[in-house]
Amino acid sequence: MKHLIPEFEHLKKRLPPGHDATLLVPCLRRVQEDRGFIADSDIDGLVEYLGVPRIQIEEVLSFYGMLRRAPIGRWHLQVCHNVSCSMRGAERLLDDLTGRLGIQPGETTPDRRFTLSTVECLGSCGTAPVLMVNEAYHENLSAADLDALLERLD
Repeated sequence: MKHLIPEFEHLKKRLPPGHDATLLVPCLRRVQEDRGFIADSDIDGLVEYLGVPRIQIEEVLSFYGMLRRAPIGRWHLQVCHNVSCSMRGAERLLDDLTGRLGIQPGETTPDRRFTLSTVECLGSCGTAPVLMVNEAYHENLSAADLDALLERLD
């Protein structure tokens, strides 16, 4: 994490003095972007750098589902299962994914290619059902679309 300090310092310059704790979420996101997840050593480093209690960082990590404490697969497949997506076939997509990948939500394939998750809402109700692959949305997915998408992922 030490190599990210210059970036954090750049962000800090935009804040009034004494508001370093405001950087907690941006710093956590950047650490995760760099490592793929937030390790205990990263938390220790942020405690020291930002001067915030460890429990504050743990609370943020437990609140925000997009922040991860463990590594995930190369492709993070997140199936929206809110009402709109459910009514338009999200359960079918989830069943297809669990069958094809051989894992359940919250699990990663043994080859570490795929991690499957469900999320409460991806905010794309008008284009349901929606699957987010890493940071990209795939909307109005049919079973054929899902098959084609999985074939394109290396």
